[in-house]
Amino acid sequence: MHTETYDNASSLARAGAEAFASLASRAAAARGRFTVALAGGSTPRATYALLASDEFASSVCWQKTVIFWGDERCVPPTHRQSNYATARRALLDRVPIPGGQIHRMRGELPPEQAAADYRSTLRAALGTGSRLDLVLLGMGAEGHTASLFPGTTALKERERTAVAVYVEALQAWRVTLTLPALNAARHVLFLVSGKGKARAPARLLAGEALPAALVQPLSGNLTWLIDRDAASTPG
Repeated sequence: MHTETYDNASSLARAGAEAFASLASRAAAARGRFTVALAGGSTPRATYALLASDEFASSVCWQKTVIFWGDERCVPPTHRQSNYATARRALLDRVPIPGGQIHRMRGELPPEQAAADYRSTLRAALGTGSRLDLVLLGMGAEGHTASLFPGTTALKERERTAVAVYVEALQAWRVTLTLPALNAARHVLFLVSGKGKARAPARLLAGEALPAALVQPLSGNLTWLIDRDAASTPG
């Protein structure tokens, strides 16, 4: 595990964009494509906006980039809370990526059907035993990541790559990649910013078994990018 701390959220977002572009180039050169699972939330959104900017867009071979998602709300793809819609507005509509290489979670389907559909999508797009090159993740104040929330059954999944999960605290269904899928990735990159997240990193460092702490790639690299607000110890 490698941790980098930045002065502010803007610097963190830039570091995230730089890491994305670097890994994309290396994966495309080594394997002919770059497979990445995107995250929801405000911190990754700033990174997506940078990737779509003139400064970064030309440094990624979008023709060789294949997009997935780490989780999704069970809402239509046009819904303002859809992770797909957020990434589309911030990034995907602004770069020349072929539509057939964008594999969204179909949140408009019944939850269990949406999860089964995404397991099939992953098998078809990645092949049996294949790994994502990069998974981008955020972390909530209570330590959740993707839609792996404390106390949910999704944390116990050991075989399936994607499942439906009802989050009692939100009174809502989600579809999420599971720990087996996340921990199979070549690279996992956490982006964590803001004072509202400060308690979670401290709890992780104290050894508390939060969901985010269970993301430990089996034969890949784990990097945490944190800004000073998130790294601070709450008073």
